Amino acid sequence: MFTAYVVVVVATVVSNIAAAIADFVRVPWILGNMSKNGVPHSWLYPLGIAKAVGALGVLAGLAVPAIGVAAAAGLVLYFIGAVVTVARARWYSHLPFPAAFLLLAIGCLVLRLLSP
Repeated sequence: MFTAYVVVVVATVVSNIAAAIADFVRVPWILGNMSKNGVPHSWLYPLGIAKAVGALGVLAGLAVPAIGVAAAAGLVLYFIGAVVTVARARWYSHLPFPAAFLLLAIGCLVLRLLSP
């Protein structure tokens, strides 16, 4: 079970750090997505920081389980918000993207709770 947890942690960390970097660089397609979803561009840096901190917390959870649980729970809440935001914008074809991040965060949380 712990091996599965490590694999999901690595995937979660890599994907969230990449997403945070894209936020910090202000990639044009992300700005377009934010506009289409009705999210102010001024939120980009705080959202990127939340992703980066969550990813680092999940990584720290390999050594300190309580940090991993807290970080994974935070990412679950973050990406529930992202899914709801995309759904409220009625951009249903875009739902798989935040949903994939949400599933990774849920995987980290569940596997951390199940691992010794």
